[in-house]
Amino acid sequence: MEKFLSKIILIVEDDPSLLLSLKSKFEKEGFKVLTATNGKDGLKIAKSEKIDLILIDILLPEMDGISMAKEINKLKLGLPMIFLTNLSDIEHISKAITENTTDYLVKADWNINDVVDRVRERLKIK
Repeated sequence: MEKFLSKIILIVEDDPSLLLSLKSKFEKEGFKVLTATNGKDGLKIAKSEKIDLILIDILLPEMDGISMAKEINKLKLGLPMIFLTNLSDIEHISKAITENTTDYLVKADWNINDVVDRVRERLKIK
């Protein structure tokens, strides 16, 4: 398996089991993974580390994912962001789109391999 150790992703997710599953899967795929369990910590990491892509849950403690994305966009870092959420209503989808997210995945509609494939696609990794 080809490794992509130069690619760093930040996963911001407050569900411990999902966070661990995503972290383990991406590390097995050769990515370096940073994690946060709330939006404020995720934002701090995004500001202080060189991140290639962020996976963000929308419903997070301390700062929700959409607010976090707005703050990241203000920094003009050009980071691709993919929202992972249980929310599938039009209002949240439109908010995600206006924050220049790369993608919006409803948790019930994907498996972990789909997320890895989407990240590889966004980072142009085969």
